[in-house]
Amino acid sequence: MAYLFNTADDQREMLRAIGAASIEDLFAGVPTDCRLDRPLAIPAPLSEAELTRHMMHLANRNQGTSELVCFLGGGAYDHFIPAVVDALASRGEFFTSYTPYQPEVSQGNLQVMFEYETMVCELTGMDVSNASLYDGASACVEAVLLSLSISETRRRVIVSDSLHPEYRQSLATYLSFLNAELITLPAKAGQWDQAALKAALNDSVACVVLSQPNFFGVVEDLAPMADMAKEAGAVVVAVVDVLSLGLLESPGAWGADVVVAEGQSLGVPLQYGGPYLGIMACRESLVRRMPGRIAGQTTDSSGTRCWVLTLQTREQHIRRDKATSNICTNQGLLALRATIYLSLLGPVGLQETAAQCAWKTAYLRDALSGNDRWEVAFPQGSHWREVVLRDRANDVELVVEHARHHGLLAGLPLGRWYPVLSDCLLVAVTEKRTRGEIDQLVDVLINTPSLTEPAHA
Repeated sequence: MAYLFNTADDQREMLRAIGAASIEDLFAGVPTDCRLDRPLAIPAPLSEAELTRHMMHLANRNQGTSELVCFLGGGAYDHFIPAVVDALASRGEFFTSYTPYQPEVSQGNLQVMFEYETMVCELTGMDVSNASLYDGASACVEAVLLSLSISETRRRVIVSDSLHPEYRQSLATYLSFLNAELITLPAKAGQWDQAALKAALNDSVACVVLSQPNFFGVVEDLAPMADMAKEAGAVVVAVVDVLSLGLLESPGAWGADVVVAEGQSLGVPLQYGGPYLGIMACRESLVRRMPGRIAGQTTDSSGTRCWVLTLQTREQHIRRDKATSNICTNQGLLALRATIYLSLLGPVGLQETAAQCAWKTAYLRDALSGNDRWEVAFPQGSHWREVVLRDRANDVELVVEHARHHGLLAGLPLGRWYPVLSDCLLVAVTEKRTRGEIDQLVDVLINTPSLTEPAHA
């Protein structure tokens, strides 16, 4: 579905091209008594997001089905994607092109890599970015491997169990075959336990992995933890959501040395779990340990601006067994989508999108306050896009099934990862969710019959 509009500048350019002074001039030959002298009785114009929602509603009526309203999160989110992202990313020169190996090949792809890396650096506060990895989990692993490569004596990696559980599973898998130890500290009220981190830090720690916001959607002040890690000589790895950086302080500002992220929220559809986009950036002092490709800008022999592969630490190239990683492919098409998406939104749009996620999450929290059944599991601090809700009736699976029958994907039950949170639901509220949809979710959450109480007629 395309979304087309004419700006005032577009209209002036078209009128200039045909030699008309105004739109009224186009109808000068139409007799006055044949003209409609009142405005058409049509609805007010819709934004692209509103128009897309309206057309999807009409399409679902034709199919005799209804689209489920998505409050799922946990790493993949239902964000709005402008139609132009699909239109540009599906062009043949991008969609079917192969990854460039030589510096002179495919200037268009290399330019996209360079612009993507530039935007990632601007958002994260880092000096250099690679041209993408597989997904957020693999990027987190690569950041930890980078940290371990710095010293042969520092072999411990510290994380909190507020880090995405599947990221921790990926780390455990990789590190189980290396001379390294993964230490997982229990979160305290959904946040880092500073005292536990201080006690765990010593000269054997290679890195500390800090997530902002964390898996529970909690926004923390991570600067004290970053300072403690640096004082102990450890590398600070930040796991962030790039979309949140439209509102939150950049990880470079609070002390991160390496920043990784899952880029799915930047114009990549949910598409059954992938492919997604692994983002990775670091300080300049670590660039030689960065895996993957780095594109740079230069000029050719005639002085024309062009792009090259500045660094490519791949094992197929001259690095071979000295390569920094066995990653062979970057998610170039997904990085292109992220580049188009960020270019469309710009700083103001990114800030507004991040703010809407925060406001709507706060609206959900406020709408549930004071009821007898649900409570916010970690009420301390702020939440961004996600919040953990505790069902006092402990019927989370029943709630999810009941909500599905009402057209809602209510959230992720946390018992699969955290047995102590088996009565909790992780709910994500993106900028796509309307007040009416949030109110409907609240109504379903509160009024789902409990297995431990008789249902009301």
